[in-house]
Amino acid sequence: MRTNRRPSKEPGHSRSPREHTRRHEDTPDTTAAFHRLASLPDGPERDLVREEIIREWIPVAERVAHRFRHRGEPNDDLRQVAALGLVKAVDRYEPDRGHAFASFAIPTITGELKRHFRDHLCILHMPRRLQELHSRTYLATVDLGETRPGRAATAREIADVTGLSEREAATGMAAHEAYRTASLDAPIRGTDVFHLADVVGDEDQELGLVVDREALKPLLADLPEIKQRILYLRFFRDLTQSQIAGLIGVSQMQVSRILRATFAHLREGLLAEA
Repeated sequence: MRTNRRPSKEPGHSRSPREHTRRHEDTPDTTAAFHRLASLPDGPERDLVREEIIREWIPVAERVAHRFRHRGEPNDDLRQVAALGLVKAVDRYEPDRGHAFASFAIPTITGELKRHFRDHLCILHMPRRLQELHSRTYLATVDLGETRPGRAATAREIADVTGLSEREAATGMAAHEAYRTASLDAPIRGTDVFHLADVVGDEDQELGLVVDREALKPLLADLPEIKQRILYLRFFRDLTQSQIAGLIGVSQMQVSRILRATFAHLREGLLAEA
């Protein structure tokens, strides 16, 4: 014969409706401990109760930290940050409000982890809206990966889970690149000789001369043919003044005077254009 018994209610042991339903086996029932903690003054006894609550909830904090793996941060560091978020949640929780501690602790721990990535690990600075998109899409990607291992989630699937548009989901997924960079010493795929630094572009020192060269073209075109030829032989054929003089049938001194006069003329033309 089955008898229906109502559980006895003891002072300080009442549980909110949310506390009865547990989503994970590692979620402890610390309702009585929190009520006791709230009633105790500062001192050794209160510290012991506080430490016991934190110890009970550490597995939950580690589970939340596990969701942020594969972001380039060591797991030990993630657990440490999550533990800090748990301590903050324990110190701020008010059991008299009637809400389960899990509904307060998990968002607090998650927020602490997000701030850690935002403040310390993001290689490229991103606007806040982009950070939020990245956070939502990344967590959804992790959840989908756990249910369907071996297949990457698409932007459409992420959008369906998060309620974002497909474009917003794709933007958030692309923002993940801000959290990881490649070493310049990394080998190029398919080769053992070349590294990333070998193909990364460098600043072209000639770019600063583009404007001057374009401004100089019409000035050069207006020069007499003899002056154009002397400039060509000097700067494109790399001949000396004496060699130029021998080619065009004048003295070296005349070549020198022509060059000085031509330089002065071109300089004045460039300054006038400026």
